[in-house]
Amino acid sequence: MRSQLLAAALLCLMTTAAPAHADALSDAVAKDMPSLITLYQDLHAHPELSMQETRTAAKLAAEAKKLGFKVTEGVGKTGVVAVMENGPGPVVMLRADMDGLPVEEQTGLPYASKERGTSRAGVETGVMHACGHDTHMTAWVGAARRLAATKDQWSGTLVMILQPGEETSEGAKAMLEDGLYTRFPKPSHVIAFHDAAALPAGVVGYSNGYALANVDSVDITVKGVGGHGAYPHTTKDPIVLASRIVGALQTLVSRENDPQSPAVVTVGSFHAGAKHNIISDEAQLLLTVRSYSDETRRLLLDGIERIVRGEAIAAGMPEDRMPVVTIREKEYTPAVFNTEALTTNTAKLLTERFGPERVIATPAVMGGEDFSRYYLADKSIQSLIFWVGGVPQDKWKAAGGDASKLPSLHSPFWAPDPEPTISTATEAMVTAAMGVFNRAS
Repeated sequence: MRSQLLAAALLCLMTTAAPAHADALSDAVAKDMPSLITLYQDLHAHPELSMQETRTAAKLAAEAKKLGFKVTEGVGKTGVVAVMENGPGPVVMLRADMDGLPVEEQTGLPYASKERGTSRAGVETGVMHACGHDTHMTAWVGAARRLAATKDQWSGTLVMILQPGEETSEGAKAMLEDGLYTRFPKPSHVIAFHDAAALPAGVVGYSNGYALANVDSVDITVKGVGGHGAYPHTTKDPIVLASRIVGALQTLVSRENDPQSPAVVTVGSFHAGAKHNIISDEAQLLLTVRSYSDETRRLLLDGIERIVRGEAIAAGMPEDRMPVVTIREKEYTPAVFNTEALTTNTAKLLTERFGPERVIATPAVMGGEDFSRYYLADKSIQSLIFWVGGVPQDKWKAAGGDASKLPSLHSPFWAPDPEPTISTATEAMVTAAMGVFNRAS
């Protein structure tokens, strides 16, 4: 699947970055681009950490108010909800996320972020839009401008939201808990896009069905009996036990999970001890666990607990020294599911607009996105998140279409090509929304 994606993307290099046909929408977006690029550069230079997006929210709320939206700020702490009622019809919600990452920017751009921030853990850090949320917000404004200017061409209710805290998987939940579906018109369709570091700028990718994964964080505290490194027989070495656990966990994916149901169990951190000749009394493992279906997720999480306990018993650990497995439910991000009707119809409309070389079916990925929660809150809602490539064409060509040779999302070097990324995303979001409104009418 990856080779097919790369081959399709490489084909795009042989095509123009312009839309397949010129029309009023593409012309209007092109005229708006200087203003949007100015906005993008400002957002890029002034990122804010998760749930701290006060400047960003205020700036974009003011943009929506000027367009005639009824705007409510402070939803889910720093979220913004902008509503435009325009006669009978569907309720379409367009979402953009606002938060930056605790990353020191190293792109060398003239508008690079020099912002500093302090996390809730009290750690001071550089802050950067290393995941491209600045492109999301800019295209959100571009789409709002186009839809507000063409109210005579659609009927229904447009709900546009700016979500905080996507990177910490808490923003969507916070907005829902603050009445997103009760205080405001409840959507029949929810739509978003994410910039992509694995596609050339201006190329749209989509997945029908699962698009992004369940993400679980698991902590394992392995207890032992410490002592002198010269006398291991007087101890219960937690490092040896934790190492056995790490090895045994690999069998969850290789021997217990159905190979046709993707899954990942990664031990990202292993900490124990402080000196050469001391056997510590504790080891810490930190895991990330990825899946798509609820059944696979349950198999993995239950399997982790079983393996940890089983290895401890095999090591002769007494009951009061059993390892502790903590599944961090507050950080859990559910899998994103693109519903078939909305995905299929939108893909058709985008292909008509941009041409088949610039709209390609892409495999689902093991990254996470809390956009999933808007659909899971009510599965009668139709949902779609799609990708818009951001890699500059010259860099994509120099890398031979191999994304592994390029900066990824969350990299301090990630710098999408703003003009084709934002213009494509703006046209795509408007097209997707208009497709719902017009299909209903």
